[in-house]
Amino acid sequence: MASINERLRARKSAMFEMFDQFFLQQIVNGLAQGTVYALMAIGFTLIFGVLNVVNFAHDQLYTLGAFAGLWVIQLVAPPLFVVVLAVIVVGLMSGALLERLAFKPLRRFSDEASLKSKAVREATLLSSLAVSIVVRELLSNLQGSNAQPIPAAYQLMEPITVGSVTFVSGQFIIFGFGLAALIGLQWFLFRTRQGLAVRAVASNVNGALHVGINIERTIIITFMLGGVLGAVSGVLVGLYTGSIMPTMGFSVAIKAFVAMVMGGLNSIPGAVICAMGLGLVEALATNYIDAGWVDGIIYALLLATLLFFPRGILGGRRERV
Repeated sequence: MASINERLRARKSAMFEMFDQFFLQQIVNGLAQGTVYALMAIGFTLIFGVLNVVNFAHDQLYTLGAFAGLWVIQLVAPPLFVVVLAVIVVGLMSGALLERLAFKPLRRFSDEASLKSKAVREATLLSSLAVSIVVRELLSNLQGSNAQPIPAAYQLMEPITVGSVTFVSGQFIIFGFGLAALIGLQWFLFRTRQGLAVRAVASNVNGALHVGINIERTIIITFMLGGVLGAVSGVLVGLYTGSIMPTMGFSVAIKAFVAMVMGGLNSIPGAVICAMGLGLVEALATNYIDAGWVDGIIYALLLATLLFFPRGILGGRRERV
């Protein structure tokens, strides 16, 4: 009898240890995935704050970053940090070009009523959506719609063992980059003149105009920031998963948009908190339900947030700068 009880206790202990290890791995997976959502959500939030419009082409900045990294690897095979630097340049250029193509032609006046009118908002929604479709179709025709493999030497899949739990390097690199980007963005927005200009335009366009802020330059810089965050996120995820494809940005952009709405349309901290929460929910929910139902849980959380917090969890009036 005693031996049976000992075997049962040993079995329970082994099961608990396995569950604990798997739970910890899922937590790390969720934090890495949530970091990607957060970086994308910050881009959405920055552009919405300045122009009061959603950039539906933001997913293609993510995808272009991934493909730019692959093209650089295929052409010159440089060290990894050079690949990331090249993607940063592509993100800056793509963000600025997107603003010139999809937003600037529809923004003919600089007053607040014109910048944030309903007609301009609807027109820019459609133009950014059109740019997204065109870029996706171009990539599909040039590269094919199938997944493109990343060379094994560049994949962020080096195992990292902590005790009895094994992680991979890509998870920590993505989380580390996201943390550094968030800290750098907060420093830029609160400690630099151009960052204060971005906040001022987001708060009150007329007031920013009256104190001599260059609205056009501020808008372009905002798009360039969003482009960098999206492009680097895309290449890091591609290096982590080992493959990329022209449609890879769509689902990530949808989750990031949900995080932005849940956090409050103009709140960067709210978007980050909700994005990290969505990443954790997505990772942990697969322990208990079929993966096909996970998206339903995320959208249910969105509906519940809008029901109890119509302005978002950290949404509210715009700050005075």
